[in-house]
Amino acid sequence: MKKSFTLLLLIYTISLSAQNPYRSPLDIPLILSANFGELRPNHFHSGIDIKTQGVVNKPVYAMADGYVSRISVSPSGYGLAIYIDYPETKQTSVYGHINKFAPKIAAYIKKKQYEKESYRIDVSLDANEIPVKRGDLVAYSGNTGSSGGPHVHFEIRNAEDQVAIDPLEYYKKDIEDSEAPLLKGIAIYPLNENGAVDFSRDTYRKSIAVLKNGNYASLKDTIQAWGQIGIGVYTNDRMTGTTNIYGVRKVRLFCDNKEIYSSDISSIDFGKTRMINSLIDFDYWVRRKVFYQKSFIEPGNTLSIYKAVNNGYIDISEERLYIFRYELEDLYGNQTAYSFCIKGREQTIPQRRRCAQNFIWNQDNHYSDNQFSLGIPKDRLYDNVCFTLKKTVSQKYLSDIFEVNDKYIPLHDFCDISIKMNKDSLVNKSQYGIIRINGKNESWVGGIYKDGYISGRIRELGHTYAISTDTKAPIITPIQPERWARQAEIKIRLSDNKSGISSYKGTIDGEFALFENDVKSTVYSYKFDPSRIKKGETHKLIFIATDACGNSANYEYEFKY
Repeated sequence: MKKSFTLLLLIYTISLSAQNPYRSPLDIPLILSANFGELRPNHFHSGIDIKTQGVVNKPVYAMADGYVSRISVSPSGYGLAIYIDYPETKQTSVYGHINKFAPKIAAYIKKKQYEKESYRIDVSLDANEIPVKRGDLVAYSGNTGSSGGPHVHFEIRNAEDQVAIDPLEYYKKDIEDSEAPLLKGIAIYPLNENGAVDFSRDTYRKSIAVLKNGNYASLKDTIQAWGQIGIGVYTNDRMTGTTNIYGVRKVRLFCDNKEIYSSDISSIDFGKTRMINSLIDFDYWVRRKVFYQKSFIEPGNTLSIYKAVNNGYIDISEERLYIFRYELEDLYGNQTAYSFCIKGREQTIPQRRRCAQNFIWNQDNHYSDNQFSLGIPKDRLYDNVCFTLKKTVSQKYLSDIFEVNDKYIPLHDFCDISIKMNKDSLVNKSQYGIIRINGKNESWVGGIYKDGYISGRIRELGHTYAISTDTKAPIITPIQPERWARQAEIKIRLSDNKSGISSYKGTIDGEFALFENDVKSTVYSYKFDPSRIKKGETHKLIFIATDACGNSANYEYEFKY
């Protein structure tokens, strides 16, 4: 009997292992603060965010036998991150925002940082450098980089092409979810100036309320449309036992019971993740920070998540009711359906807007006059653009002020702009730069001076620009230097008035000192390393900080340790 039970247990273990080749990355319940494919500014969320019970330093483990293939350290982004390759499955796991590495890995990356004399580092490793076994401790959870609270950002990628796939496919049984996606709004878009909605070229949007009985309220408006239109939806998902909101895995749109569009975010190609800006209503997101998803595919959008008839574009050409239905579905099969109608009614298509120039999505585009120029290569636009330019004379800035388009339009990659200077008095031309103006706020774009013009790079249309200067060096403020020796740690605060900290370097007794920084803080810290700094001696710190315009500040201090 005992042998039979042991055999059954062995068979069950082998079967379970065959279904999921991986152990959990953490030994705590898997509760998510974000899911795979969630909509984010300029990118899809490429993994899942695992809550760590509100604290840092939860142990993080290798999921199977493999090797550390990459380690990166950055003040922003993933912060401290470790990548592990698993030859058996030909996949890579990524753990981001961690607080610290396991001792062997920490010693390895610290050595590399001193070799390169840089805190920021990104190192690829050979298979024989740091091998790991299933269940080996590799790191501790944290909150480093562009993180809003303690958690582990966890990814699974195909090792060959680094395309990310949904990790929940492997851990679905470990997380309960019986909550269906939530529909929050509908949008109707007159497209390409060939359509009208309620006799207007403006987008129609309507929030959808949830009634007391749990059903969705019907649209009370009688939407009338004619010509070419597109449909959009505002939606997010929920999960059992949490108050977080998540991205919706599948969106399907039907017209008269025929599926005309579907999207399924099951994998993410990092080379195309910025195309999220074509999926969403980008202008509305910039203005309202609300993600409406388009259910039509712009011609320059080559994401592989879609299936569509006529790219989801709809021709309203008959005076009748067109019946639409959205079906929203998560990974667990929980569904929400919502139906609404659009009445076809012949109406005058509004007159086309006046443009400074029409930009074509699959052509090189260039606008130029004697004060401003913009170049957009053919692979940067997702759709045609009616480009506008508004110029305002300025006494405050060194150039006129330029509003570069009246709508926010995403660009797939950086494009060049050039602005003519009205005043040019600085000897050091690197202290000039383009700034982006948003009300009373300014952000530094930078650029290069040539013959009275500043040329810089932008990744969106719709913002306002001018030329300014940055002639002030960063400010270096030591934090309680009298305590450094006693606490075996140096802390320095850096600030800059305009262009931002570009580089910094600390040395002790002429040797590089590893100062750490996180994007959420202006403090740069160095923890005394007994192998590099001796006790009982007087030491000299030199710390240099340089901003993006080349302005430098220098701080020196002697201390006894």
